[in-house]
Amino acid sequence: MNKLMITETILRDAHQSLAATRMHTDEMLPAAGVLDSIGYWSIECWGGATFDSCLRFLNEDPWERLRQLRKAMPKTKLQMLLRGQNLLGYKHYADDVVDEFVRLTLKNGIDVIRVFDALNDMRNLETAMKSIKKHGGHCEACISYTTSPVHNEAYFVDLSQQMEKAGADTICIKDMAGLLLPEAATSLVKELKKHVKIPIHLHTHNTAGTGSLTYLAAAQAGVDIVDCALSPLGSGTSQPATESLVAALQGSERDTGLDLKKLTEAASHFQKVAARLEKEGFLVPGQVLRPDVRALIYQVPGGMLSNLLSQLKSANAMDKFEDVLAEVPRVRADFGYPPLVTPTSQIVGTQAVFNILQGERYRSFTKESRALLRGEYGRLPGEINKEVQKMALGDAELLTVRPADLIAPEMDKLREESREFARSDEDVLSYALFPQVAEKFLRERNNPTPKAPAEAPAPSKDEVRVLHVLDRA
Repeated sequence: MNKLMITETILRDAHQSLAATRMHTDEMLPAAGVLDSIGYWSIECWGGATFDSCLRFLNEDPWERLRQLRKAMPKTKLQMLLRGQNLLGYKHYADDVVDEFVRLTLKNGIDVIRVFDALNDMRNLETAMKSIKKHGGHCEACISYTTSPVHNEAYFVDLSQQMEKAGADTICIKDMAGLLLPEAATSLVKELKKHVKIPIHLHTHNTAGTGSLTYLAAAQAGVDIVDCALSPLGSGTSQPATESLVAALQGSERDTGLDLKKLTEAASHFQKVAARLEKEGFLVPGQVLRPDVRALIYQVPGGMLSNLLSQLKSANAMDKFEDVLAEVPRVRADFGYPPLVTPTSQIVGTQAVFNILQGERYRSFTKESRALLRGEYGRLPGEINKEVQKMALGDAELLTVRPADLIAPEMDKLREESREFARSDEDVLSYALFPQVAEKFLRERNNPTPKAPAEAPAPSKDEVRVLHVLDRA
């Protein structure tokens, strides 16, 4: 077997999973040189919730972050996470917006775009995948991994073959909730390797404390690449620690070849960053680093647990937490077994809270639940509970087409709407994804004043109010 390759997530998923995506660019750049010298397969540094967090909380331009990281790490492939037709927002965008976003993402410095759809609906991936290939990027298509009566190895093999046929350069098994256990990982990796010719990349979280064991099993089964996070922001609801896996494989046939001294040097810098995040209350070790095996029972990602707790605390109903956890898989079954990842994790979780707090299942539905059941997010993988669907939608017409087929081109309209404050098409795309937040940021950037910045505006009607620890992708 060849050496096991590693994608480092310290600059994106690690601080998103553990510390609400609050790492600043100036906390990344001092370590960029050593990170670039280590020899990672790639460094994940953009996408996911980083874009929103930069604009909403950190007063940073996410495009400028990308350009600075590209300049600081010229030797290593830079990677991002993209939510298919949702891009980095929480709704579907027109095809011309998706294409322009992909084009400018690659132009500004990203090499590898990992693209996924919460429902594993290939129709929601096709435009992004075509654009990645057209504009010269590396397309890593994702299987959103979960378990259910409809999700089995045959399902994932068929999906991976569709992705390879659509132009994927690598396939990622995206285990956002840390559900993939060692034996299942061994079997799935071997099965995928039999049926697709392109490399297999495995992403998991150590939420239940099993991630490192899963990686070792997958390595022995022949997986090509795994995601790890340097130890200051590794493990727990983040990825397994980079140094630990590198050390465990030294001298074996899957030896990574990475230098522990350089990894330790990089980790020492991020120890200071972790200390700052902990001091400011973003990193709460007891909540995010302690193994929580409930993730295996309820299939609830770590960030989704945080959101459920937040909703119940706001409602003064913390005593209902276990009831809500038990309700989540019931709602998921009624909704056709969607994998629980942004945005479906928020939709299913919030509906479960509604069902418990109102004392009656489906007494009311969120707008997002209705949209999911109608087909506005795409094709649900399993059979929907028809009675629940009828309660939510009445006689409303169901959508069976690709949702984006119903969206007219938007770029010209967006350019016109934002012409007073957008200086570039990158600015226009920031506005497209987060209209109110981006407009405020761009106006203040263009006309800086010494006064303290006002509080960030509430999300627009097209945005979903979520804690930014939610997306465990």
